[in-house]
Amino acid sequence: MLHQVLSPNENDAGIWIHQDAWINMGTFDKGHCEIYSIKRTENGAYLFVISGSFEVAGQQLNTRDAIGCWETDSVNLISLERGSRMLIIDVPMNLA
Repeated sequence: MLHQVLSPNENDAGIWIHQDAWINMGTFDKGHCEIYSIKRTENGAYLFVISGSFEVAGQQLNTRDAIGCWETDSVNLISLERGSRMLIIDVPMNLA
């Protein structure tokens, strides 16, 4: 399950920052499927495997692998090992 660690909204879970960024972390059982919804249409997501392995957008990622996803509204991830850990950073893709 993903847990929000950081957000630009002071009433959200986690730490409040003055940026259009969200950070989520999670630890998953083998076979767990999660759909991460990107927070804004201008944003993309950087997904980093802390440990274990995942299938993300059809690609297998192992410990310390990462993938960037943009021009989409959500990203599907599947945990391939028990105790797999993921970090997701949701940020604007273009500087204003």
